[in-house]
Amino acid sequence: MAEATVNKGKRRFLIGATSVVGGVGVAAAATPFVMSMFPSERARAAGAPVEVDISKLEPGQKIDVEWRGKVVWLLNRTQPMLATLPKLDARLADPKSQQPQQPDSCRNEHRSLKPQLLVAVGICTHLGCSPTFRPDIAPADLGPEWLGGFFCPCHQSKFDLAGRVYAGVPAPTNLVVPPHKYVSETRVLIGDAGKSA
Repeated sequence: MAEATVNKGKRRFLIGATSVVGGVGVAAAATPFVMSMFPSERARAAGAPVEVDISKLEPGQKIDVEWRGKVVWLLNRTQPMLATLPKLDARLADPKSQQPQQPDSCRNEHRSLKPQLLVAVGICTHLGCSPTFRPDIAPADLGPEWLGGFFCPCHQSKFDLAGRVYAGVPAPTNLVVPPHKYVSETRVLIGDAGKSA
């Protein structure tokens, strides 16, 4: 039997091509496993700061945004609304915001960086219900001491227009003020307590 002539160039080409195709197959099979180790876009977005345009927020108006899966209120308080705040100190459980429910920069009477804009997590500190915004003054169902604020219908907790809790209600602490800053006169970044613009 005669020996077959071996084409070494063809053999090298076939071995190289098979190796490349095998390597591509291994990389394609490994990609989903490697990608599963990184957080999803949704997970990244859930913890990321949220920028809000407040240029169209009218005086007395409240808007809701989502940050970290929680509702956050932005309330553009009017001068009459701000004028009610010092009148309520005697009726509040923590009028000076001694509990750490807000950044230090918001530990003031209006619990905000700028007096007119309240930024607060819209979740009652009692059992996590969502209070309703009741800007009306002294409605019959809330009593004569009511000067506007947030009312939790689940267990009747009441908060003033700065998110401070009334004394004697189930909610133990003021509403949470999230870290935030102004990135411009008309934009607020929720989730970042760096220096405001």
